[in-house]
Amino acid sequence: MGLSRLAALHGVATSYSPSPDVTVSVPDDTVIAVLAALGVDAGTPADVRKCLAAAESRSRLLPPTVVVWAGEPLPPALSGLPPGSTVTVEPEPPETPGRPSGRPPAPLSMRARAAAPAPPVPPPGTSAASVPPPGDAVGASAPLAMPPGGAATVSAPPVTPPAGAATAFAPASAPHPQRADGEPGAPAAVPAWWIPPAPGVHRVHVRTPDHRRATATLVVAPARLPQPPGRSHGFLVQLYSLLSARSWGMGDLGDLADLAAWSGRTIGSGFVQVNPLHAAVPGHPTDPSPYRPSSRRFPDPVHLRIESIPEYGHVRDRAALDDLRQDAAALSEAVLNKGALIDRDAVWELKRQALELVVEVPLTPGRRAAYCDFLAEQGQALEDHALWCALAEVHGPDWHAWPEALRDPRSPGTARARTGLLDRVDFHCRLAWLTATQLAAAQRAAEDAGMSVGIVHDLAVGVHPAGADTWAQQEAFAHGMSVGAPPDAFNARGQDWGLPPWRPDVLAATGYAAYRGLLRGLLAHAGALRIDHVMGLFRLWWVPEGRPPTDGTYVAQDAEAMLAVLVLEAHRAGTVVVGEDLGTVEPGVREALARRGVLGTSVLWFERDWDGDGRPLAPEKWRRDCLATATTHDLPSTAARLTGDHVTLRHRLGLLTRSLEEELTEDAADTAEWLALLARLRMLPEGDGDEEAAVRAVHRFLLRTPARMTGVWLPDTVGDRRPQNLPGTWDQYPNWRLPIADAEGHPVTLEEITASPRLHALMDVLRPRKPHTAPPGERRP
Repeated sequence: MGLSRLAALHGVATSYSPSPDVTVSVPDDTVIAVLAALGVDAGTPADVRKCLAAAESRSRLLPPTVVVWAGEPLPPALSGLPPGSTVTVEPEPPETPGRPSGRPPAPLSMRARAAAPAPPVPPPGTSAASVPPPGDAVGASAPLAMPPGGAATVSAPPVTPPAGAATAFAPASAPHPQRADGEPGAPAAVPAWWIPPAPGVHRVHVRTPDHRRATATLVVAPARLPQPPGRSHGFLVQLYSLLSARSWGMGDLGDLADLAAWSGRTIGSGFVQVNPLHAAVPGHPTDPSPYRPSSRRFPDPVHLRIESIPEYGHVRDRAALDDLRQDAAALSEAVLNKGALIDRDAVWELKRQALELVVEVPLTPGRRAAYCDFLAEQGQALEDHALWCALAEVHGPDWHAWPEALRDPRSPGTARARTGLLDRVDFHCRLAWLTATQLAAAQRAAEDAGMSVGIVHDLAVGVHPAGADTWAQQEAFAHGMSVGAPPDAFNARGQDWGLPPWRPDVLAATGYAAYRGLLRGLLAHAGALRIDHVMGLFRLWWVPEGRPPTDGTYVAQDAEAMLAVLVLEAHRAGTVVVGEDLGTVEPGVREALARRGVLGTSVLWFERDWDGDGRPLAPEKWRRDCLATATTHDLPSTAARLTGDHVTLRHRLGLLTRSLEEELTEDAADTAEWLALLARLRMLPEGDGDEEAAVRAVHRFLLRTPARMTGVWLPDTVGDRRPQNLPGTWDQYPNWRLPIADAEGHPVTLEEITASPRLHALMDVLRPRKPHTAPPGERRP
């Protein structure tokens, strides 16, 4: 009982329910290991009693971070303070990135009348027993708002609140009035005495009549995220797979800008969604997965279009550049015409050599000023990232194996090493800047082409344990833990993704600084942000190192704070947010996300009437606030799904748990149900047996749903049958290394894709092409 109570106080689950009628107990040694990763020693019964007594005796006026939503009631953390308390809000500095510049807000003074606080409510997925006792809330937060304002002093009159009100948890999903159509209704009443500060991340100071003091981070967020301006369609693509005639062996940011410009202008697309472009861990070979990066804070320069860098044209050693370009052309030729896989390491080696030549060219005064601005804006985060890259060149990519003095980014030894590597640090800083400028150019190209959203960037769940982020932010990560997924109907062994999780307690104590910085960087050049496994904002499955995924457990996040920071930063950037909420989702999570304007993800083959007869869900019953698509990078292409090719592929790789005949029979029945619905809805006029027609019918169906965004998997437009990633495989399948190919498996370039009759026939389903004037030399008589 003591261990369970201690675990509950720290958000660690001691049981979970994979289905409504099943409860699984978590092994005690798992709970003890997870608590240890959170800095809590529970190794013996005596340790448990000691930690429990310390936790339950703590009395906090405020949790480390308090959340207030614009236009909504104040959180219990504020409204439940002892009567007569003085509250001072210190506004964030005017130079905060993303904040409007100008003079600091003037102080605001107000007198409060205490209100009855809300009772404790457990976060989603936890039991009432997991709510901390009075005096030990870790994430108390709730709603409020802020116009221009500043340091605010609040004196609460002597009204006695109920016992424990000062530390009660706010509801994990604060009530927010909505109309029947899901849009927010009239804002909830805000106390008359409250003069709300502007949205931002502030400091709140409290002094009680008995002279106790407390300070916390105050996150004030708009109630809802920006929404897409009307309905739109767009392409989903893994950028590395999109080679053009100008690529150096893999797709790059020049190809992304070109795809956005073409699709926006020619077929009226509103967005292009890409895979995470995070910096990878260098190695031989480099892990090709874009979902296991070295850093999520900075992009990978392997995506640079070398020729688009302004200094490229002024490199003196033209012969060296010409040789590199010839080698790059050979790489592309091998991928496109000789059956070779995309070789990220070979591409990077050529681009690195070219970039070494490019950075020798002096920057013009204007570009030097822009680079200096970038360095100042990125600050310590970029310094750390560039230093890690420089150290990795000398000592290898796993910082755990570096000399001990270099494992601490703030050690004197690391400072001395930095002095000796200044040129390499500057080189990697320059690459980060060049990549950021091309990301910005891609978004500008999308906007100039009339796209309503633009580039949709992707945020991976976590980072590689040996990479730059875990080195630079060691205190923020739960070392010895890995994020994954519990056993389910699709994977009886569970999953271990090899990604160390953030520590929720450290995030809260630091005002979510690491999370805010991460989001700010990703949103800087994005029209929208997709969040992989968005359920991780609420809880994550932690697996202790050396144990199977079945021995993991859930650890809760302060979902209210995670959502508030996300909404605040996305609102400042004016970006839409799409959450990947596929698979098992705990009750209340989708509703909480929708309330704040986070769009969901709906994949056709998974949309069935699960609460009714289990048949395919009629288009009018789909949710509106989502990105609707036929497939994703982890699923079979639409052609492979319709033909059953994905089943035979898994059979060849030994991944089936039943006979091939059983799997094919079940898969054919599933597909037949969908085709029958399409036929009943008169979306398949060509009848059975026409694969291209069936692919078009699937997208007609998606268009019939109310979904705000409709995504088209770019390989579907040319009939590609191969998945980009086949979960459950490592070296049995070339995950993340395949170029887009046609129905016969022959790789196709961006130029060939855009000219494909199959693509144009499919896209005409979504939106008829507007009249387009060809260049004079291409006009037909």
